[in-house]
Amino acid sequence: MVKGVSRRVVVVESPDQRFFEQAIFILRSDAAGEGVSSREVVEEARRVARDYAAGSGGVRRFRDLSPLVWALTGAGGCALVWLLACLV
Repeated sequence: MVKGVSRRVVVVESPDQRFFEQAIFILRSDAAGEGVSSREVVEEARRVARDYAAGSGGVRRFRDLSPLVWALTGAGGCALVWLLACLV
């Protein structure tokens, strides 16, 4: 026997189904009482899905930095070590 919890969801179909068929958003339980229309909820879900798929919906990670940034960071670290070694 499965106990269920009633949840409201928004399902957004993917326009390009090479990788994903759909995105499923689970609405907060208090979202219905905030005076937001169904159309606004669906549009927000579409916007979030589109932004995430475009790559603007996340925090940049260290591994995503340009190789030039890594090279300059390494060179700066080496220069700092060399400078400290010369001063001591």
